[in-house]
Amino acid sequence: MDVVDTWTGRTACLLQEAMRMTHEQFAEHLGISVRTISRWHSAPEMTHRIEVQQILDTAYGRADEAVRRRFALLTRPPEETLQAQALRVAISIVIRENDVLLVCRRGSDALTWQFPAGVVKPGAASEAVAVQETHSETGVHCSVRQHLGGRLHPQTGVLADYYLCDHLMGEATNRDPLENADVQWVPIAALPRFIPADRIYPPILEALEATA
Repeated sequence: MDVVDTWTGRTACLLQEAMRMTHEQFAEHLGISVRTISRWHSAPEMTHRIEVQQILDTAYGRADEAVRRRFALLTRPPEETLQAQALRVAISIVIRENDVLLVCRRGSDALTWQFPAGVVKPGAASEAVAVQETHSETGVHCSVRQHLGGRLHPQTGVLADYYLCDHLMGEATNRDPLENADVQWVPIAALPRFIPADRIYPPILEALEATA
């Protein structure tokens, strides 16, 4: 297991992302206040005092292998990150009242439910791609309400941008049958039955909880 020499606001927040925890969950896990977690996000260069360094050392030491792998990927030097980044994708979390739009991808060995997404080509605007690819895949017209953030995806290694979108018009239909097996509106409350909660980017869950 790699050792973190000095915990900063940035590396502490990356540990939170690797653990896929909300501010509230991470604060409870460490035994500190939510306000402190928020301060780390606003001051990435800060160096934590010795007591906090020890708390973070303990949390990292007790983390499972999957968390440590994600953390290692997130903390790669910029040049390594660029080499690992094969492409950039824009991902749409489209809501219609209490439902969220999902597509069922055809994989090499299984079907997986995901949010609509598209590759962002050089020079293209990520936000525009999110809207265009949603319509291209599902026939649904949407508009971006909020950028939920971006990350180097822990499973695929691509740079992912996430957008919370509102449904404008159009029924959900499978317009890309070669890539997708199905398209559905799914109740937000039932989302974990389609995508495990621990595989969903935490800001998505927070946004959907606020919407439901």
